[in-house]
Amino acid sequence: MRSWCILAALALGRIAFGYQFQTVATLAPDLVPRFQLSYAALGTLIGAYMLLGIFVALPLGLLGRRFGDRLVLGCGMALMVGGALVSAFGTGPDGIAAGRTAAGVGAVAMIVLQGKVIADWFEGRQFMLAISISVCSYPVGVGLAQLVLPPLADAHGWRAGFLSGGLLAAIAMVLFVGTYRTPPHVRPVPRRFALPSARECLLLGIAGLCWTFYTSGWAAFASYLPATMAARGEGLALTALAMTIVTWGNVPGTLFGGGLVARVGGFRIFLVGTGALVIGMAGSAVLDWPVTWALLLGSLGALHPGVIMAVGTLSARSENRAVGMAVFYSLYYLGGTLGPAACGRVADLYGGPAGGLLGAAAISALALPAYLLHRRLAHHETMLVRA
Repeated sequence: MRSWCILAALALGRIAFGYQFQTVATLAPDLVPRFQLSYAALGTLIGAYMLLGIFVALPLGLLGRRFGDRLVLGCGMALMVGGALVSAFGTGPDGIAAGRTAAGVGAVAMIVLQGKVIADWFEGRQFMLAISISVCSYPVGVGLAQLVLPPLADAHGWRAGFLSGGLLAAIAMVLFVGTYRTPPHVRPVPRRFALPSARECLLLGIAGLCWTFYTSGWAAFASYLPATMAARGEGLALTALAMTIVTWGNVPGTLFGGGLVARVGGFRIFLVGTGALVIGMAGSAVLDWPVTWALLLGSLGALHPGVIMAVGTLSARSENRAVGMAVFYSLYYLGGTLGPAACGRVADLYGGPAGGLLGAAAISALALPAYLLHRRLAHHETMLVRA
């Protein structure tokens, strides 16, 4: 029972992560004219949440090994709360960016250690289920932001949007700190600072690139879809519907994909998911069929993230996972910082936010060669069956 309470806390923390990351994109129709932002500046403000991740992921993984999961992960959630407060009470883009950067550092501590905690508490089929629940919690947060923030901002102002993200993180922090204990069957990890082996670092880096291309493309798509639909004259209700299908559809899609791995293999799941993702993103940029593309992205396009996360988590031995996942996420944060800004630049050159969707599709397609390289170096099917 404790393991599922811990998973619930981690899932809620990841929901808060998605909600906080999406806040600026969802509030863009208000923030852009209020602060006279270009799309490139908007993308930079979105990417501020990921700004320091590449620099702090590895140190935080080492700190997790030195001081334990409960302290470091709990402090990360507390920083997510504090960063939301800074953004809410900031006087403009600089204050919002400072708060998002601080909250993003807290999110680093949380997600770097999440995979290790899940691998410590879950085994066998429960591991794939738990890792899939964790992964699909992020888009739930993104979809929740799209539903909650527009009416909340209309009623109470844009500052209330940032405060609501801090509230989610606070609930997750209390639940995690109150329930987490070191699993009794896990042998104590030496508290010294040490890196995984060279081979482990190579596999983790390649898996991290694959995750980076998937997540940064997906985040850029979610960031520019509301603006694209607004530019086409679509109403808030249709935009909210499309975003809800894209994001919350990830929950059954990702869980279903994780369940199919044992039957059809991780590689097939990855190919179908990546292909649907790229087609759906590019199609959203050129054809105004928002619900059709949302259904494709929220179903087939959501099959494979659990597979990527599983092979990344299992690329390091259990005693090296805290630091190993830090290596994995260092590249992810580089992509998360640069991806939205790069897609914003494409949008400026394209002459509208739909260009950001084309940029997102191009980034997402790069996950395929990264996955193929990792698969050539590691026996994926053996890894996933062993999980």
